[in-house]
Amino acid sequence: MNVRKGGVADAAALAELRGVDGHKLGAYADWVAAHADTHLPFVAELDGRVVGAAWLLVAQRVPSNESMGRWYGDVQSVAVREEYRGRGVGGALIAAILAEARTRGLLHVTVHSSRRAVDFYLRNGFVHDRELLLWEPPAS
Repeated sequence: MNVRKGGVADAAALAELRGVDGHKLGAYADWVAAHADTHLPFVAELDGRVVGAAWLLVAQRVPSNESMGRWYGDVQSVAVREEYRGRGVGGALIAAILAEARTRGLLHVTVHSSRRAVDFYLRNGFVHDRELLLWEPPAS
């Protein structure tokens, strides 16, 4: 398996993994290009085929007296083709993202997980945090 940083050249595979309709591929590729500095896709390939992807959002927090450069990350849109699940693809993608986070010196990396994936993230180095709170607008 090869895990690497992706980009616009991978837009079709990234869109397919996200369930983006083919007629929206151009707009999706434009979005990938426009957000290349903040949303880093990582792709996992087996036999020349993209079988999984995960994104690292890199964002900056408001500077403090201690540091003007307070960068953090957020894992987004992890997807592995169903027939390749259970083969370590997801873990390899997360390992690549966390290696990138270390290289960039990020303060921390968060993930907003579905309930079924919580154990996966716990196995891959994430922990529950009592300080992370969530607000959602009320249903209208």
